[in-house]
Amino acid sequence: QVQLVESGGGLVQPGGSLKLSCTASGSIFSFSLMRWYRQAPGKQRELVAAIASGGSTNYADSVKGRFTISRDNAKNTVNLQMSSLEPEDTAVYYCNLRYLGQLYWGQGTQVTVSS
Repeated sequence: QVQLVESGGGLVQPGGSLKLSCTASGSIFSFSLMRWYRQAPGKQRELVAAIASGGSTNYADSVKGRFTISRDNAKNTVNLQMSSLEPEDTAVYYCNLRYLGQLYWGQGTQVTVSS
């Protein structure tokens, strides 16, 4: 069983930055697709960014140029560096691991962008 633990959320002013981290248990991390999703109140969960095992990345149009996803396979960790944050980025952010069709989710971390 894989466990994902997110950290790094909080309250930040518009234009500020935050870095989210997600650490996975087990030995499959380096072979897995890692993704960050978010869910704002009253909205569906949406994909924010993804990074494949080989390091290729994809981003939602709404965060391109502002967010950067990265991974450290030695530490079983995926990061999401968020810059130029906007109130519309306020949401619970979830880490997701996909391996051989299996999906695992973290518990989520709240990001609030407000002055």
